[in-house]
Amino acid sequence: AEAAELRARLRAVRHTVLVLSGKGGVGKSTFSALLAHGLAADETKQVALLDIDICGPSIPKIMGLEGEQVHQSGSGWSPVYVEENLGVMSVGFLLSSPDDAVIWRGPKKNGLIKQFLRDVDWGEVDYLIVDTPPGTSDEHLSIVQYLSATHIDGAVIVTTPQEVSLQDVRKEINFCRKVKLPIIGVVENMSGFVCPKCKNESQIFPPTTGGAEKMCQNLNVSLLGKVPLDPQIGKSCDRGQSFLAEAPESPATLSYRNIIQRIQEYCEQHHIQEEKIM
Repeated sequence: AEAAELRARLRAVRHTVLVLSGKGGVGKSTFSALLAHGLAADETKQVALLDIDICGPSIPKIMGLEGEQVHQSGSGWSPVYVEENLGVMSVGFLLSSPDDAVIWRGPKKNGLIKQFLRDVDWGEVDYLIVDTPPGTSDEHLSIVQYLSATHIDGAVIVTTPQEVSLQDVRKEINFCRKVKLPIIGVVENMSGFVCPKCKNESQIFPPTTGGAEKMCQNLNVSLLGKVPLDPQIGKSCDRGQSFLAEAPESPATLSYRNIIQRIQEYCEQHHIQEEKIM
């Protein structure tokens, strides 16, 4: 009955993409937000961004939605909209203050994730982007289990170039393979820094073991792209603005656009293959 409820609610979702990272602080929520903004730039596409980082919900801040409340209607919870074609849901909207700590054990977190999937009225959605917390724990198992009632196109895994981050990403790739979650590819974030004045490139996080590129070759996973550091990304996130719109000529924006295009192509191909099987 539970699976049937989830299927009924998510029947109108065409593509579902999970954004994962082994380690915190690699820019996963920023990537999720900019992926949603980039997909929603096509006004014919309806995009939904679901934040299941229960203890550290940063999506409301990054999307410029702090202080917004969730409203309930006869058809369920209504998402908070950034644009007409970009809706967002996060536990951050349910807290009385952005500084409130969510001190919950696993079952309560899992219950909220199920509620988000079952009770939020997304309507017809082309892309559902799910921003997850770091690691391979409760929330990840829950979202994969609940979404198995419908379908998941795959996961995008975000890392930074240094070995301390790649080590955890290898665990994340192993997790995906164990739970049979397709891997769309890996994004290397904070990949070098080009000085805006002298144009010299510096490696802030040196890839001592070959970075994401070498890891992807070793593990037979696609490298979707490398996003260089740009101080404007942090400023845009703090202001709740889309970096892609604020800095359209930045090398980081061009990299994001290429990565988003590759994700779209993967999802369309995945959809065609699923239709053939059915």
